[in-house]
Amino acid sequence: MTSSDAIPHSSPFRHAETDRDAAPQFVLPLVVRIEKTAPPSRTDALETAARAVLVLLSDERSTAEDGEWAEAVRDWQDARIRKVVRRARGAEWRRAQTLPGITLTGRAAAAEDAPEAEGAPAAEVRVFPPVPLDGWPKELAKLQVSGTDLDDPAPPPPPGPAGPVLWLSPEVKMSAGKAMAQAGHGAQLAWWELDDARRAAWREAGFPLAVRMASPERWGALTRSGLPVVRDAGFTEIAPGETVVVEGRSPAVFRRRP
Repeated sequence: MTSSDAIPHSSPFRHAETDRDAAPQFVLPLVVRIEKTAPPSRTDALETAARAVLVLLSDERSTAEDGEWAEAVRDWQDARIRKVVRRARGAEWRRAQTLPGITLTGRAAAAEDAPEAEGAPAAEVRVFPPVPLDGWPKELAKLQVSGTDLDDPAPPPPPGPAGPVLWLSPEVKMSAGKAMAQAGHGAQLAWWELDDARRAAWREAGFPLAVRMASPERWGALTRSGLPVVRDAGFTEIAPGETVVVEGRSPAVFRRRP
């Protein structure tokens, strides 16, 4: 996954002078809980995954110079920015909880104004510090990547006024797991667009954001707007191309690029 070239110098999405492919490759693992009889709604899972990435990026274990995850996060960001979503249920999910990481619970099921989550449990996503591409912990390596096909019982409501909107391409068909990874890319790109003060405000607000599918007409306008764009490298499931456009809203405001 890469993004637009016009990105602040501090951003790991910026094309570096060194070859990112030559650096040791790492991946950010995310695990979504999908019970057979009670799967979460798709939109809640996507938004929860996006927030999980932000919570890990802002955690002191990642940001402090001597944080226990800091080196792994730096190594991950020095190479290609990869994320992989796997699913778990029952005992698999309980075992995943024993590994160092952060579990986030979605908001949609508890929100009265979220008809798309009616009858669905809140999404649960656990994010782990980056691991070598070929060095997954055995508890996670056993989990399946396939089987993450989730649906929304009803169309999601319009995005709220706070936080960025991560617009998914209507031209790319993705499983929920792949879309969760793309939403995570978009959230990370949004994070790197902000200065420290706006990052702190966004975190204090609980990282409000929305993930929605753009209409074909809106997608065309978004991709021409100069807003931050996620471009997937095409390693898994889909061909290389644009997958997400990040549209900013208060308190996290992202500039349109010239």
